[in-house]
Amino acid sequence: MVQATPLLLVLSLALGAHSLSPRKCNLIGHWVNDLGSHMKVFTVNEDGDFSGTYLTAVTATMNEIKESPLEGSLQRNNHKGQPTFGFTVNWTFSDSITVFTGQCFVDKHGKEVLKTMWLLRSRVDSIEDDWKATRVGINIFTRVQSQK
Repeated sequence: MVQATPLLLVLSLALGAHSLSPRKCNLIGHWVNDLGSHMKVFTVNEDGDFSGTYLTAVTATMNEIKESPLEGSLQRNNHKGQPTFGFTVNWTFSDSITVFTGQCFVDKHGKEVLKTMWLLRSRVDSIEDDWKATRVGINIFTRVQSQK
């Protein structure tokens, strides 16, 4: 029985090794960013295309903020579980559009985080005002846990 103990130890380590594989990041769900904006991704199809909604917490307009549609694409050939993605938000309450690009990470504690960079393009009245039409920034999104 004493000689079987090392064999059992090796066998249990081998069988448990699958749990050490990195967790895959899943874009589907409800996310909130560092500014308090909410994003919901409803589906990701087999081609990596996805859709959802975005409710911003900040705006430069005086208009009432409304939920806006988003459309995007996930890099589908990523087998390591931390894919890159991009999406566009077509604001329903202003003459602007924002494109986001980012990557979905799983940190060492198993927490999913979306690191993004964005460009917001606002309509201006003339080409002379073009210099002030595009803004750039970054946002970090974390998953909103469903309440049971």
